[in-house]
Formats: sequence, C-alpha cells, structure tokens
Amino acid sequence: MFSKACEYGIKASTYIALQSLEGKRVSLKEIASEIDSPVAFTAKILHQLAKNDILESVKGPYGGFQIQKERIDAIKLADIVYAIDGDSIYKGCALGFNECNAKQPCPLHDKFVGIRDELKHMLENTSLYELASGLEVGLTYLKR
Repeated sequence: MFSKACEYGIKASTYIALQSLEGKRVSLKEIASEIDSPVAFTAKILHQLAKNDILESVKGPYGGFQIQKERIDAIKLADIVYAIDGDSIYKGCALGFNECNAKQPCPLHDKFVGIRDELKHMLENTSLYELASGLEVGLTYLKR
C-alpha cells in the first residue's frame, strides 16, 4: 500500500518519537539499525521528513534526530505519508491503471473509493504519539 520509503519513514518517525518522549536524540546509524533499513536510504528519508518539518536534524557531536515532545501528538500519520509519497495514495487506481475515475472507472473503482476514504480518515486521525505509545507498551514492533 505504501512505498518502501514511506514504510521506513513511518517506522523511523515512530522510533524517533519514542526516543524523544524519553528526552533522547538518536543518530542516523541507530535509526537505520532499529528499522532495519540501509543507512544511505534512511538518510534520504530522514532528510525528506526534516524538510517537511516532521522531525528535527541537529548537527554536531551531540547531534541526531528528534521531535519536540509537544509536537508528537500533533503530527499525524497522514503528514508522514504525504512527506514521503505525496497524495498519490488518495488518487491512484486500485488496479494501477493510468486512467481511472468516476467517468472511466476500473472494475474496482466504486468499491475502492470507500476504502480510500476510510484510509484517509485513519491516516488523518492517527497521531505519531499513538504509534510511539503503542511501541512503548509492546503492542507493535519495528523489526520483523
């Protein structure tokens, strides 16, 4: 459903949020290791997230990535998805056809519209805090 970059972006943001709640800043290498992603690919994703004000990048010997505690609940999953994948998840065809809309629907178009609307609602109403606190109590895992 999401691109691989977006999946890693969600995992990285969640891990950074969890560490930020504990007052910690985390390094690129630590994040890449924790989410099981190549370091260079992770750096590119983190750059996109920082550019879109999802997280902060602090340079220097005590640098790393963090999210201000007071912002963690305000950041929604939709913000992260948009920063990495844009809004294509809300517009693309369920079957991947180039032309698919109400006037020229694919066989799944009418069914997929409802699913897409539910997905959008879930992404816009799920905070990064919810994801991080789920990790904190062991409800989810970053690595497979």
